[in-house]
Amino acid sequence: MTELMLTRDQVRLVDRLAVERFGLTGLVLMENAGRSAAEIIRRCFPRCSAARIVCGSGNNGGDGCVIARHLHNAGWQVEVLAAGRRDRFSHDAAVNLGIVEAIRLPRLCTAEVEAQIEWVRRRTSDEAVLVDALLGTGFSGQVRADAAALIDALNRAPRAAVVAVDVPSGLDCQTGQPSNATVRADLTITFVANKSGLLEASAAPFVGRIEVADIGVPRQLIADVAAGRG
Repeated sequence: MTELMLTRDQVRLVDRLAVERFGLTGLVLMENAGRSAAEIIRRCFPRCSAARIVCGSGNNGGDGCVIARHLHNAGWQVEVLAAGRRDRFSHDAAVNLGIVEAIRLPRLCTAEVEAQIEWVRRRTSDEAVLVDALLGTGFSGQVRADAAALIDALNRAPRAAVVAVDVPSGLDCQTGQPSNATVRADLTITFVANKSGLLEASAAPFVGRIEVADIGVPRQLIADVAAGRG
């Protein structure tokens, strides 16, 4: 699967066809994505046992919530920042944030950027993997001011390593161009197939090592969409 590459529109098409043709709901795909990413994090950082996970209000943040649960289940010490208003989270992200809350993982859910930055300052450490699940593959253009301030804080924060979920926040997955505020990751775990922009020279300072994670979408569907047969 790693030899395949998708554009932003192809990623969206794969998700839509996975639902329409195979009944793979968004929650199933999110669960598979988060579980696979958690397994990769554990494999890549075997000496770590703590994570600080920053989740946006979209589906990328939902993936981060699933990662948090699976790392917690594996015995990691996990804390979550949900960066946004609780009622603004996408449906699937809200479901998984609710699970994080139900199992009583340490978390802060706030849209106040000052509180977000204070959480980063107080809760990150050199011993913990910092997971960026803030912005996803749908991002393009410029990061708004509050999210840019949070990204700047993440780039300055102490950490054992930075892991980006699907794409580093602030990077255009289509063009590989960084924006006014872009997370610098040591590892990018991207889902389904590589994204066209991640291999561009302009993306290299931000993506780090790239791992492609399986989320249970049939391989032939991915190949068909990548070849323009979707």
